[in-house]
Amino acid sequence: MNILKLCFAASLAGGLFAQTGPGPLVLSEKGLYDFIVNNVVRAAEKMPEENYSYKPTPEVRSFGQIAAHAADANYMFCSMASGEKNPAPGIEKNKTSKADIVQGLKDAVDYCNKAYDGLTDAKAAEMIKVFGHELTRLSVMSLNTAHADEHYGNMVTYMRMKGLVPPSSEHNSK
Repeated sequence: MNILKLCFAASLAGGLFAQTGPGPLVLSEKGLYDFIVNNVVRAAEKMPEENYSYKPTPEVRSFGQIAAHAADANYMFCSMASGEKNPAPGIEKNKTSKADIVQGLKDAVDYCNKAYDGLTDAKAAEMIKVFGHELTRLSVMSLNTAHADEHYGNMVTYMRMKGLVPPSSEHNSK
């Protein structure tokens, strides 16, 4: 009887290691990514077209450039984590209209969602070389989330300077 229990337990454990989709580690990071990137997209959608060229000082990126930069970074980090060649659409260099930048950002998010869908916890733990450092694939995805959050902070400041309530604060403004 103990042999049967052991075999059954081994078969269950084998199923855990044969994971074909995102597990709890990847899903946890994906949840945070979704929360942050949703705010970035909503901010890009909410900012009026005439404010896309707005810069608080000449030395910094415009609102549109920040949104486009976030899109390019999504492609860069998610291609690194998935082991693919970066599609590198150059949104920041080539797009200036609100419609093009918002679409580029949404496409970049879709690209990252596919990268998450193909990332098992086992694959997420694999080490890869990024910017001269050995990191797990999941850490690269986490860098992307942190990067998006950093630039969402910039977007919030620009929106506040233009008298707009950022998406993450909308529930507090009613």
